[in-house]
Amino acid sequence: MTGVPADRSRRIIRTSIIGIATNVLLAAFKAAVGLLANSVAIVMDAVNNLSDVLSSVITIIGTKLSARPADRKHPYGHGRIEYFSAIIIAVIVLSAGITSLIESVKKIFIPTTPNYTTVTLVVIIVAILAKLLLGNYVKKQGKQLNSDALVASGSDALFDAVITLATLISAGIMLLWNISIDGILGALISVAIIKAGIEMVSSPVNELLGAHVSEELVHDIKQEVMEFEEVHGVYDIILHNYGPEVIIGSLHISIDDSLNAYQIHGLTRHISEQMYTRHGIIMTIGIYAVVTGENRLAAMQKAVMKTLGRHKDIVQIHGFYYFEKENLVSVDVVPDLSVHDEPAFCRQLIAELQPLLPDVNLSIVIDHNYSE
Repeated sequence: MTGVPADRSRRIIRTSIIGIATNVLLAAFKAAVGLLANSVAIVMDAVNNLSDVLSSVITIIGTKLSARPADRKHPYGHGRIEYFSAIIIAVIVLSAGITSLIESVKKIFIPTTPNYTTVTLVVIIVAILAKLLLGNYVKKQGKQLNSDALVASGSDALFDAVITLATLISAGIMLLWNISIDGILGALISVAIIKAGIEMVSSPVNELLGAHVSEELVHDIKQEVMEFEEVHGVYDIILHNYGPEVIIGSLHISIDDSLNAYQIHGLTRHISEQMYTRHGIIMTIGIYAVVTGENRLAAMQKAVMKTLGRHKDIVQIHGFYYFEKENLVSVDVVPDLSVHDEPAFCRQLIAELQPLLPDVNLSIVIDHNYSE
């Protein structure tokens, strides 16, 4: 896709390795300090840091599996595996948020008095700074590389830092003014984490279900295809996402009926090659022939398009075709979202067109806009 580096997989893995290394070093630091200070709490916090390595490991495994080439059972490749790894990490974040909420609610009813030493304060401050730097870096890389898994992993690190910071702030307030807000502050942050976790889950799930592609991409495709002088219009853009780097799609173009098959072949080939080069889209091109010249068929086309074009409930008209054997005119229309009864709408349009073409059978095909 546009904007995604060619070495995407390598950069995702490298970022994840940095996350693993940071968490391991942080765990080693906490464990060493905990053992020297004879603090079980700090040692247990070091173990928690090792568990944070899990999200980075999941990201690496997902990236490796998604990079596997296409095979007979998966002709479009394995790119969607990345979405599953992002979902797993998001579930981990959700679980952490729910666990934190439960513990925070307990503290609201049974407040505890913090017992911090200089050593523990140093460890906490170092942990907060390390997690903030790591979380920002990983999340930024995830957005640049269009990786939901990295974004979720970075958010996980940031949430750890926020929770620890909140604990530190509430402890300071307790020590200075003897007011316990640990549970309340923890509950508020936990709710924010749960909300973010739900959003993190929804992004890859929507991709798996077939999310709407970006309006910017659709606009770029239309604009680029319209730059070909033979093309009069671009319609029916449909895109299927098979991973962050693989999109399968189709579109229709309207061209003059005077072009021969060889010219059409060359035109569609150029368009499909351009779509793959610029956007990584494997695009199939369909054709709508526009009647040219001065004849009965051109007059029929003009009358139909002009009449339907005045209709306020129609967004787009295309695909006019006359089937000579059946004496049938067929045309595609994209109705406005306000149209709910499509069969009735078709009958209404046919009734409006029939007086213009009294001796011709009419067919209105209701089309839908899947990308805009």
